[in-house]
Amino acid sequence: MNVRIDESWRRVLQPEFDKPYFEILTSYVRRAYQTTTCYPPARLIFHAFDACPFDRVRVVILGQDPYHEPNQAEGWAFSVPDGVRIPPSLENIYKEQQRDLGIPIPSSGHLERWVNQGVLLLNATLTVEAHKAGSHQGKGWEELTDAAIMALSSQREHIVFMLWGSYAQRKGQYINRRRHLVLEAPHPSPLSAYRGFIGCGHFSAANDYLVQHGQEPINW
Repeated sequence: MNVRIDESWRRVLQPEFDKPYFEILTSYVRRAYQTTTCYPPARLIFHAFDACPFDRVRVVILGQDPYHEPNQAEGWAFSVPDGVRIPPSLENIYKEQQRDLGIPIPSSGHLERWVNQGVLLLNATLTVEAHKAGSHQGKGWEELTDAAIMALSSQREHIVFMLWGSYAQRKGQYINRRRHLVLEAPHPSPLSAYRGFIGCGHFSAANDYLVQHGQEPINW
């Protein structure tokens, strides 16, 4: 698959691209996009890796799979384009930021301002069929994103990993917690946000950790 991806990530992930599972995955995804409506747009499948170079990653926020309704998915976990109604999970993320840091809730759900500061917004599964949440899980994407997490864990230091919900927290097994900060909380969806996500304090905790290790805080 000829993917649009930052060269730093291409070097890191090339061993995965050369494995048999990835060839099977790309055949599946290509066929799915030809025969059904899928998200995000094909050019944005690797948008997380293209927009946030490997050497600039400072915070990782893990999602599950892309939004599966029209005009929402843009290749970044939790983010939606300008002008699109803010989804409930992102609304709760903004509520926790306001509670934690006292910042006003933005009117836009487009998270480019985070990405530009080194926040990798990575879904575990990079594609999905329209109206069918989780429809592309178990096809190989998880192996690729596991490899990305392992590479960040082993080749970088002092990254903050935010793992919200049990699905994201399973990725925690690949992170060296002596080298990085791992923050865990329930998922920000309306079903679980008030069981511990609201009140988790992850945004201030992330900034405190970055400053302690000589980095600039994120302007959330």
